[in-house]
Amino acid sequence: MTSPRDPSEPDAVPQKDAGDAAGGGHQGGSTTARIARNTASAVLIVLTCILVPIALLTVWVHDIALDTDRYVATVAPLASDPAIEDAAIKRITHAADVRVDGNQAASDIAAWLQTQGLPPKAAQAVKGLGPQLDAAVDSTVQKVVTRFVRSDRFEKIWTAANREAHAGVVHALTGQGRGAIGVNGGTVTLNVGEAVDQVKQALVDAGLSPASKIPDVNKQMVLFQSDQLDKIRKGAHLLDVIGNWFPVIVVLIGTAGVLLAHRRRRALIRTTLGAAFACLIIAIVLVIARRYYLDHLPAQVQSEAAAAAVFDTLLHFLKVSLRTAIVLGVVIALGAYLIGPGRLPIAVRGTSERTADSAAQWAYAHQVRTGRAGTWAQAHRRWIALAALLIVALVFALWNHPTVLTILLLVLILLALLALLALLAASGRATTEAEKAAPPGPEGGR
Repeated sequence: MTSPRDPSEPDAVPQKDAGDAAGGGHQGGSTTARIARNTASAVLIVLTCILVPIALLTVWVHDIALDTDRYVATVAPLASDPAIEDAAIKRITHAADVRVDGNQAASDIAAWLQTQGLPPKAAQAVKGLGPQLDAAVDSTVQKVVTRFVRSDRFEKIWTAANREAHAGVVHALTGQGRGAIGVNGGTVTLNVGEAVDQVKQALVDAGLSPASKIPDVNKQMVLFQSDQLDKIRKGAHLLDVIGNWFPVIVVLIGTAGVLLAHRRRRALIRTTLGAAFACLIIAIVLVIARRYYLDHLPAQVQSEAAAAAVFDTLLHFLKVSLRTAIVLGVVIALGAYLIGPGRLPIAVRGTSERTADSAAQWAYAHQVRTGRAGTWAQAHRRWIALAALLIVALVFALWNHPTVLTILLLVLILLALLALLALLAASGRATTEAEKAAPPGPEGGR
């Protein structure tokens, strides 16, 4: 007894070329055409697997560079990141350096006190307080800066500066535009001038009048530095030009590769798993690149922890996209496998059908019936299932920046719809079988 096979599976049914019975010439031509199609399919599938990570990279560059709201949402948490706070405190404290000559101030105080009758030994002791005065001023500046950076004021300044200066992000990635973020010689900096000005005013308000004389020194905070930034910027500009059209092109290439294949279901499995594997490789490369970058930080970067925070934050969306693509590829491959003719898929489908039949028969026996809806679902089950699949796929395609959780949610919804459809179809079968088995009654001739 042979096992049932899925008629939708091309490799389940032996295929014969139409020219086989006509003669050897036609058979040779058909074989050549098949080889050409399989070769074209293989090339397109391999090309798709390579281009999927690049497509995700284009979306990342396009969204981070041009979508102000998403960029602000990406960098806003950095304002409260401990590493960024520590780096900002250090840089603002250095920029807001209050130049007070403690030794001179102590000498002046001692001289004045001596004119008022202070003994020489006591005046000499007062002169020795110069270093303590310097330390007290430095401590005051440090406390004011720390309190400011860890307050909501710094977060608002950070967010507002990034939103208003979004052109600087374009400059950082493509070399075009200007703003609070600048690029010079591979070094990406953030201007903290407004924060320094507010700290200056806070020091003056606290009674430290020399703070009003803080000079307008360099107020740039180095975010990260790379000698390869010029090359990265050129590539980013190209990816930005391609924009969101590139993923659509990649999908079309992959679809063509699957449709040209002789065994389309297997081709779909190979394409999705190959793309998932390519994304996994890129994800691993990002981990290695992060470690290499942090191990080779130049002297311009003031904080390794801050550099790591910026690196992780800016690449967070790309990492999420790669993980999403990996999970999506595995889910599609698993779904394509489960509709195939293998023993495990047949066993799974058979168990599901038997479970649905048992539930429908129990429901029918307890007067829970679906009527025409069940028989209609049974008659059009394949088309309904296809429509549900297409709707879920469309929702995923229109979802703004889907994640792994998005995929899992849509898969659960699809499984719930298919389970409901199976129950309706089983109820329709139970109703039909019961009507056939029922003896003819007085109304049977109607």
